[in-house]
Amino acid sequence: MISIPLSLNMLFILLICKLLCLLILLPILLITWKRMYTKMRAERSPKETVVGIFHPYCNAGGGGERVLWAAVNAIQTKYPDVHIIIYTGDLDADPEQIINKTEKIFNFKIERKIQFIYLHKRKWVEALMYPYFTLLGQSLGSVWLGIEALNNFVPDIYIDTMGYAFTYPLFRYIGGCRVATYTHYPTISTDMLKHVYRRIISHNNRRIIARNPFLSAAKIAYYKLFALIYGWAGSCAEIVMVNSSWTEEHINTIWKCPLKTHRIYPPCDVKHLTELKLLNDEEKGDIIRIVSVAQFRPEKNHPLMLRAMYELRSIVKEEVWDKVRLILIGSCRNADDEVCVKDMQDLSKYFALDENVEFKLNVPYSDLVSELQKATIGIHTMWNEHFGISVVESMAAGLIVVAHASGGPRADIIETQPGSQNGFLAEEAEEYATIMAYIINMHPEDRNTIQMAARASVSRFSDEVFEREFLRTIEPFFRPKQE
Repeated sequence: MISIPLSLNMLFILLICKLLCLLILLPILLITWKRMYTKMRAERSPKETVVGIFHPYCNAGGGGERVLWAAVNAIQTKYPDVHIIIYTGDLDADPEQIINKTEKIFNFKIERKIQFIYLHKRKWVEALMYPYFTLLGQSLGSVWLGIEALNNFVPDIYIDTMGYAFTYPLFRYIGGCRVATYTHYPTISTDMLKHVYRRIISHNNRRIIARNPFLSAAKIAYYKLFALIYGWAGSCAEIVMVNSSWTEEHINTIWKCPLKTHRIYPPCDVKHLTELKLLNDEEKGDIIRIVSVAQFRPEKNHPLMLRAMYELRSIVKEEVWDKVRLILIGSCRNADDEVCVKDMQDLSKYFALDENVEFKLNVPYSDLVSELQKATIGIHTMWNEHFGISVVESMAAGLIVVAHASGGPRADIIETQPGSQNGFLAEEAEEYATIMAYIINMHPEDRNTIQMAARASVSRFSDEVFEREFLRTIEPFFRPKQE
């Protein structure tokens, strides 16, 4: 009887000793770690200010990459003596290939004075590695990837352009860097919590969880705890840039740092696209092209486009349907994206749409512009798209856009009020189909009125506006070095 209390006391004492050791040793370890990185910075060459940009998928060719290269171009123009390094996990592409692809897709002229730091642990930030607790797994994986980045090169200024918030405490407090972020999309949002609470099935809320009240309750608790940690990590950034009012609202709610948050719309190639000639139906070859520009990822919701086309077929006359083509333009980052394309091709055959649907992958910028000029309608189907660069560029090119009635397109881009209408919003496949049929049957003058309104509304999203606002926001990081 006496031995049991003694054993419990011994276990309690051992636990207290371990906690004390942890509280003593952890600060010592962190201080030693920080001193090591400070020494690495002092001993490095070159000696000039170094800006490290964390973008593990810099060669993906999407809207996030356009922001990255516009930022690089802006820094090179304003601060030519600054040394830029890019942390990337694109091991299959050498620097020349990456820059050539950038110039071909985004039409940016990038100076070759860039150093690429290749990261070999990128797999740890991919969703495929974490079938369960995906958000937490990817976030912790980003810390592991960040440690690899710091071990390879310690910058003076750290800019994350992909939203890996868990790396901010690492680079600021351990690496001793000034930290800024351009956040496209919060890792977790109040909308995600609402989806779980309402038990709505989506790509990040599986059917088995949505249908089980106990699993849903557990997931809500997990999301709330994760949001708390994510909010602290995000608030460690000294400068926070967001790409839309939707993102700004969610970031301010979770990170609670509105005084250092700046809304800077992403750069869109509106200047060149608004100068394109608007072709009439005859010049378009009497083909009604509906264009989507989106990476082939699950959240882009390409199946909704195909369902909308299936519904459209039942609305329009057969002779009109024979002229309709859905052109799906996008880039593939990896094998997962290629599987997504194959699934969409199979789905188009299932709906008997394969003769009316075309897939164009990783097209050069010139071909993209040509496709936009020949198109009549632009379609966008992602729920809670953070902004919508493809929406803006489609409008600039003269397309009449039907975008998802959520996120950035609804908050910042599309205006549906009579007199100032520049596009349309929809949610369900039937709604998309009805609107597209309406656009197809519109009088050319009515269609032209919306096209002109759309083109007039996109100047605030130009490359020039982005570069000016981006440089103004990060200027405090360079002030001590320049004065």
